[in-house]
Amino acid sequence: MIDKRIKTVAEAIADITDGSVVMIGGFGEAGSPSELIHALIDHGAKDLTVINNNTGNGEVGLAALIGNEQVSKMICSYPRSSHSKVFPTLYRAGKIALEIVPQGTLAERIRAGGAGIPAFYTATTVDTPLADGKEIRNIDGRDYVLEYGLKADFALIKCEKADRLGNLIYNKTARNFNPIMCTAANTTIVQARKIVAVGDLDPEIVVTPNVYVDRVVEVANPVIESQLVEEGVCYI
Repeated sequence: MIDKRIKTVAEAIADITDGSVVMIGGFGEAGSPSELIHALIDHGAKDLTVINNNTGNGEVGLAALIGNEQVSKMICSYPRSSHSKVFPTLYRAGKIALEIVPQGTLAERIRAGGAGIPAFYTATTVDTPLADGKEIRNIDGRDYVLEYGLKADFALIKCEKADRLGNLIYNKTARNFNPIMCTAANTTIVQARKIVAVGDLDPEIVVTPNVYVDRVVEVANPVIESQLVEEGVCYI
């Protein structure tokens, strides 16, 4: 019997090693797997390359992972947001590297990595510093920049419901980077608000099929990141 359920978040992330490339789902707090991130902080893996839309807020979740100096490089679109303070401080101190990728290009690089497409051309960064040192090709009279697909050793994902096989559905805008990250990682680890019986999920609404999922752990009452930030909670 296929059963991808894991008892605890600590067990789910236990084999993430120093130097791993980790995709972390979420658009701000929407779809951010905070419990898996906090378990990774407790686990202690360092020198991580993290791929995410931003660099977290306050001193919880991804921001706390960065604040604990477990991340050596961020690949993201928005290194600063309304409540980001940890990453800018470390970046100015030269303690973390940054690769900025336009949001649409970031999504496509992840999608391409999951689809087995090694690279593609896009006009997004033409004539900007983000194109420096990259191959540029003129196609039909327009310049395009070569961008490479992104893949990861692990993906940390948050979903609304899953079954023991690993089929997933998401809550509204949590369906952002999570589905494509599932396809682009060697090992996909999912926290689900609820794990249901096989057959309870309508196949027509399954967003991520189980073939892309390796582990599922139930987190029935996930934290609300913005509330933690407002309360001044610190996980560093």
